[in-house]
Amino acid sequence: MKRVFAALTILILPSVGVSQVVGPSASSFNSIRQNGVSSVEATGDTVWISPALNRNIGNSADWFRPTGIDSIDNGLGRVFSLDVRGDTIVAGLGFTSATLAGNQPAGYGYYISADGGDSWRFSDFLLDPFVDEDTTFVYGGVTYDRRRIIVPEQSPPYNVAFRGEVIFSANWASGLLRSTDLGESWERIVLPPFGESELTPERNDYFWSTCLNVNNGVCIEEANLYNSVPDDNLKGFAVMIDSQNRVWYGSAGGINVSDNALTAPIDSIRWQNTNFDNSSDGLLARWIIEIQEDTSSGRIWMTNWLAESSSSIYSGQDNYGIVYTEDGGQTFTQRLIGEQISGLTFKDGYVFAAGENGLFISSDGGDTWIKEPQVRSANAILKNSAAFQAATVTNDRVWIGTTDGIISTSDYGETWEITRVNFPLSGGNTYNENARSVSSYAYPNPYSPEEHEVVRIRFEMEQTGTPTIRIFDFGMNLVRELDTENYSIGEYEALWDGIDARGRKVANGPYFYVIEKPNETISGKILLIE
Repeated sequence: MKRVFAALTILILPSVGVSQVVGPSASSFNSIRQNGVSSVEATGDTVWISPALNRNIGNSADWFRPTGIDSIDNGLGRVFSLDVRGDTIVAGLGFTSATLAGNQPAGYGYYISADGGDSWRFSDFLLDPFVDEDTTFVYGGVTYDRRRIIVPEQSPPYNVAFRGEVIFSANWASGLLRSTDLGESWERIVLPPFGESELTPERNDYFWSTCLNVNNGVCIEEANLYNSVPDDNLKGFAVMIDSQNRVWYGSAGGINVSDNALTAPIDSIRWQNTNFDNSSDGLLARWIIEIQEDTSSGRIWMTNWLAESSSSIYSGQDNYGIVYTEDGGQTFTQRLIGEQISGLTFKDGYVFAAGENGLFISSDGGDTWIKEPQVRSANAILKNSAAFQAATVTNDRVWIGTTDGIISTSDYGETWEITRVNFPLSGGNTYNENARSVSSYAYPNPYSPEEHEVVRIRFEMEQTGTPTIRIFDFGMNLVRELDTENYSIGEYEALWDGIDARGRKVANGPYFYVIEKPNETISGKILLIE
């Protein structure tokens, strides 16, 4: 096995404060649905985002939501995953299920469009008939037992991928699902047992261990039962079809690669599995969240998350980060060790890694990295606490989904555009058409500095000038005056972080903002609650 050593340099640039005014900003009626964007996929000049199937073409100021998606608009469903190729869009839907054990993510189904989003077909989520006994499946001519999956809980489609009429869906409790007729029907794909390096139909003695009886914490009776509850390699999070038509399946048990899963019958699909072994040219951890191919270099990249339990021989040795492989998953090069990355994308030799702790950009294919400072545009700013969750590219832009809106760049991160939920002062957006017109508003309201970081005060400049923006407490004592300058006509946002003029956190209670503009004075109320 060859040795691969990761040369890693990260340059972290400083961030700055957030109590300021930004703008002017566009006031579009057609807005995205919410600022938390966890899925983004693109084709050509068109980008689609979660959770409401919003679509943007050519970096337009308007974001549209398609019609015919009642399961999202009027039902429980929300988009958990997306894949887009040409005019075909596959969206994996999930929902939050209230159970006796608490709220659980659950599988809902799929929306599929073959005409660019003009019309949609709903595909039900695959469940087994409700019966007491287990079911069976055949692999390599041998009949094995499988635990029935009769409820959607713990089975949201965390990732979908398709090629032609064949769709794959990676789910937790339901494992890997495949449709060969663009969602008309679904079947369950067999994966190697946890700890096995391969699954091949030439072998007839596979054992998926399920404990039937425990004594003093030790299993004293087990059965060969295909069951995702005890077997981490059956729990799915990521799936990708590469340019060689290989299928890559990321689970809590490592990375699985198949050269025939796209076309072979389910009883003869072959898999190679690579698990975490704490080697310098192996995975950083065995929980695979995202898999992407950089077609310009042929590298397959994936994110690694912690998964080893206290009882594992590798407990405490796995780590967050990303890896790439150039030999089909035999060896890996490790990068961004310690960073919890959720999304990856590539453009012109650049690699973009969206993570919990920031956005990382490499201009040399992944050898060295810069951590992007607080993202700002000409008319908006992301919160310092924003997490970066997903990434994709259109023809000339890179798009990043965050917990505070979606950002895009046409110059590899030198400048950014920021899109957030938009409620025009003139009243309403596509999701709330009847909202009244106002002169200003503050959001979120009530506001918690701990939870929300900043409160945004939206107002309009009807003529060019320098406004004065002051924050007062309930007794109308001056708390803070925000820095302003000369502004042109348009809508603006003043950001306040709950800090007074002396740099102290203010107490809970009502606060008032007063904006003195060249033509009028407007005011409003903010309820601050920690």
